[in-house]
Order: sequence, then structure tokens, then C-alpha cells
Amino acid sequence: MQFAIIKERKTPPDRRVVFSPLKLAEAQKEFTKVTFKVESSDIRVFSDEQYKAEGFEVVNNIDDCDVMIGVKEVPIENLIPNKKYFFFSHTIKKQPYNRELLKAILEKNIELYDHETIVGSNGFRLIGFGYYAGLVGAYNGFRALGLRDGLFQLPKAETLTDLNAMKTELDKIELPNIKILLSGTGKVARGAKEILDHLNIKQVSDALYLTSKFTEPVYCLVDVMEYSKRKDGKVGSTEEFYKDATNYESNFMPYAKETDFFIAGHFYGTGAPYLFTRADAKSPNFNINLVADISCDVDGPVASTLRASTISEPFYGYDPQSEKEVAYNEVGAITVMAVDNLPCELPKDASEGFGEQFLKHVIPAFFNNDADGILERARITKDGKLTEKFSYLQDYVNGEE
Repeated sequence: MQFAIIKERKTPPDRRVVFSPLKLAEAQKEFTKVTFKVESSDIRVFSDEQYKAEGFEVVNNIDDCDVMIGVKEVPIENLIPNKKYFFFSHTIKKQPYNRELLKAILEKNIELYDHETIVGSNGFRLIGFGYYAGLVGAYNGFRALGLRDGLFQLPKAETLTDLNAMKTELDKIELPNIKILLSGTGKVARGAKEILDHLNIKQVSDALYLTSKFTEPVYCLVDVMEYSKRKDGKVGSTEEFYKDATNYESNFMPYAKETDFFIAGHFYGTGAPYLFTRADAKSPNFNINLVADISCDVDGPVASTLRASTISEPFYGYDPQSEKEVAYNEVGAITVMAVDNLPCELPKDASEGFGEQFLKHVIPAFFNNDADGILERARITKDGKLTEKFSYLQDYVNGEE
């Protein structure tokens, strides 16, 4: 069996890769019967020479490989028929812009595995870039604060070599006395929390956060049972909320009243209540003036997120009264950071971490008869058809949705 690390061809360019040279060498050592080839790339964060130094063949043609491993969507014209592909296809939520891609995958008899569908038996994702999105998203939020208020100037994360360099820049800044709210308890929130802890910002309980004033910056970490509540006043549960959130409503306003800087690192599911609406943002009690929306659900639970922003132009402003976009530093506006491809700004660390997870969970499945069902659960297409688990996408493929 031959695996190919494919070149990223989506625009704008993505410098990430599933396997760093060292992690690929580790995979080769563990699975000696496999041949790994690397498709030549001039944009990848690791150079062709670095892969060659680890003994890998770097080629321009990967037609003889069986399994193609990439990060972002492969352009339709570059798809090789009758192969197995791993990448983020952005099709499982019926994204309109990728309907033709999924259609082409079926027509070309490609076996598609989406990184997002690689889950354990409990249904939770096993690999992803969420942790790195959290790191960069929180950093970008502080960068916006410094620029907007003339406090300090942090360089763009994409100009720095790695996470350590990013943390070194944070060591140079001094924060004002602000209250920061971080939502979520998953990988995204873990990454954001690491930045807050690196800055030595003290974490306080929600009870203290909601009732006290401080003379130093503090942050509070909240999950769904803090910022949501049952409509009938009964005690809620996280398990119930994730199964069916229709009996819940937002309990976010008490936090909005006390928060200066909100870092949105939560997962938002269909039917869950919005954290704050446009009407909420108009309230005189609404104190938030800076939002780093790492989750980035446009026109969703965070009303100020009108659109995704970009790495080149990461900030914009939201005027609560007009509900329109304004300059990020306009007086009275909520400054918004809503970059939707944050891990691209930390490609080296993100690639190294992703490869570690991929080697642990996915590669072994090819050699142990998929003992844990990893491939079976992740497979979206096979033999030119949608698999049973993903048959709900048929109307989408047909253009009926």
C-alpha cells in the first residue's frame, strides 16, 4: 500500500500538512510495509528538502499511490479517480459551495474520508485543529485589544515561527484591568485557556465573576449549563442539552453585563439557544466591547459575527444600534475577530499536532482490519455511492436541497 502526502491547492494557500517530516518518519518506522510518498509543494510549511532528509521520495506524480492524505478540499480537476482520500471536504453539513465536489467524488469512484468524521465509538472527534484555533484566536483577540486601544502592538501570528515565538510576544505586553469570559470546554477552549494562563490572568469562579469587581485582569470559563438554562426553571443537564436543546434558553446576559472581552470557544449545535441576540447587544447592560469568535458561526449564536474575517484583515466592528459593520476601532462598536481558518496562522505546530493524532488513530486502522471501526465510521463514499451513514446527503448531491 502506498500513501501520498498531497500538495494543498486550495486558494488562499494553506501551509499546513497532515504529517511533518519527523512524524512521517515515525510512521514509516512503525509501519515498515507502507510506502509514503510526498507530493512536491512550494507552499508547505516544511520544505521538500526536509522530507528528503528523512529519506522520503518527493515526487510530482502520485498516480501510483492508493491513499491520498491532505488538509483542505482538493479541487475537482485534481482529484484522481479510484483512490482513497482524506481531507476536510466541508460537505457533511450540506455546504452549498461544495456540492459539485461531492458529486465529482462519487462520479470518480473515490472513497472519501473526512477528517471531521473520524470519531471514536462515542461519536467524539479524534483529530482536528481546534486546539490551535483556540491558541491563535485568543492571541488575535489580545492583538485587537492592543491595536484598538493603543496599548501595545503584537505582530500577526502568521509572521511568527511557532507557538513559543507567539508566547514570547505575549510576555512583552501589559494588560489593563479587564474581565474576560471564555465559553466552551473542548479543544478550542483548551487552546484559548492556555493563552490566558500564559499571561498569568487569574481564573475566577462564575459566582465571583458575576458579583465582584477586581483590580487586575481576570477570566471566567463557562460551559452550556452556565450560559443556558431550562425554560421551566428546572435544573438542566449537559447531556440533556446536547441531545435536545429546545427546552433551553440563553442565560448569557448576566455574563455580558460583567464582561469586557468575550472569547467564544463553544460548540454550537442546531436548535441550541443563541448566546446573545442583536436585541441583547442593544441593551444598556451589555458591556462586551471585544469578541474573539473562534467558533465563527455566521449569523448565529454570537450576534456580532456578521461574517467570517480573514487572516489578512482579521478585525471589523459591529455597531449594536445600526446592526451594521463598521471600523473595528469605531467608538461604541464591538470589535470582532472572526477568522475561520485560524490554525493556518500556526502551520508548523498545527501540522505536528495533527500528525500525532492521525498516526495514533487512523494509520493503524489500515493494518488491524479496522478493529475499532475508525474507517467504517468515517467513510462517506464507496463504490460510487454514499455510505449508509451519510445517505442523508443524497438530496444534497442531487441538487434537491
